Amino acid sequence: MGLAVTGPLRREVERALPSRPFALRFWDGTELPATEGGNGAGPAPTFTVRSPRAVAHALRAPGQLGLGRAYVSGELAVDDLDAVMHLLESWQPPSIDGRDRVRLMLAAVAAMGLTRPPRLPESELVPQGTRHSRERDARAVQHHYDVSNDFFELFLGPTMTYSCGVWARSGASTLEEAQEAKLELVCAKLGLQPGERVLDVGCGWGAFALHAAARHGVHVTGITLSPAQAERARQRVAEAGLGDRVDIRLADYRELQAEPFDAIASIGMVEHVGEVQIDTYAARLAELLKPSGRLLNHGIARQRHSDPDAGDFSERYVFPDAEPLHLSRVLLALERAGFVTQHVEGFGADYAQTLQHWAERLDASLAEATRLAGEERIRVWRLYLRAARNGFLTGFTGIYQVRAALPGGPAPAEAPGGPALVR
Repeated sequence: MGLAVTGPLRREVERALPSRPFALRFWDGTELPATEGGNGAGPAPTFTVRSPRAVAHALRAPGQLGLGRAYVSGELAVDDLDAVMHLLESWQPPSIDGRDRVRLMLAAVAAMGLTRPPRLPESELVPQGTRHSRERDARAVQHHYDVSNDFFELFLGPTMTYSCGVWARSGASTLEEAQEAKLELVCAKLGLQPGERVLDVGCGWGAFALHAAARHGVHVTGITLSPAQAERARQRVAEAGLGDRVDIRLADYRELQAEPFDAIASIGMVEHVGEVQIDTYAARLAELLKPSGRLLNHGIARQRHSDPDAGDFSERYVFPDAEPLHLSRVLLALERAGFVTQHVEGFGADYAQTLQHWAERLDASLAEATRLAGEERIRVWRLYLRAARNGFLTGFTGIYQVRAALPGGPAPAEAPGGPALVR
């Protein structure tokens, strides 16, 4: 640990943060205890700084990214991720003036000692190319999804449905029941009829395509940018004997040629589109529909216009280039493309409950999950699932199903169940 000393850093942290709802433990056995408990939900969490390399990460990229790198690499550990989520929600750290910042930086340099700048964690994706270009979008999607199909199945369950289930309105008591209810709700809102052609944008591992083809007799074309997803989806289609009704393609929505569909389902994909492409996205979907064709757009949305973006950690480790837009922006894009919005429904509480189940299932299979995905990604996913749930609980994010249609046909039947925000 050449010439690394933790005393100055402990003293400066204690001086800058005299009231601390967390404890710090360092590699040399010294500690800085919490001065208050958690936010009433349990004990204060302890952050263990395992080596000077954790400090080096923080100095190399001050703020969220540096701390994230230290955590992902295992140089910074936390004893209770749920307590950390409560801390982030409730604690407002005091402002630190420029002079104190300099003192903290010099103390961190002393704690780092002669440590060389550490390498970036292998699971970090450094953005390259034009944001939301086809090539960069493909890399971003593959970084998130092409980990291991078996890894995702550990916590998603046998349906491999990677979006929120529907709980309260369906009376579901298990994750599988909630996902079944969501898939059927999408079909009902689209009013699917036997023999119709349906496009599944961002089809994932094929859950909706399989359900719609088997239960409603439609022909589904599913598209994804993830080779791993496409491979498993095709396997599931073959196993279900639905090869004559489901076609899974490795394709970008911008690549599809005109082949008019009766209906389009986009479930959990619009979050990847971005502000610069949202109008193109809506216009392309309109071009792919027959006159009076129906669209069900299901996606996460930012709630408050005053909130900051998700931050560098999510950009590099979780959902590169993900950009949940405000619901109003999505609706504007659909209107510009010629769609008429017929029904909007929110499911924020349902997603929070779904994420709770995913987190519990992942924690119950940590050894196998680590074998499949590696220690770095497991750290990312355990934190991400909790942070995402916290976002829905605090109102940072919401999730909405928007049913819209092109003009030219008879008025649609009333959307099944649930209060509408727009009708």
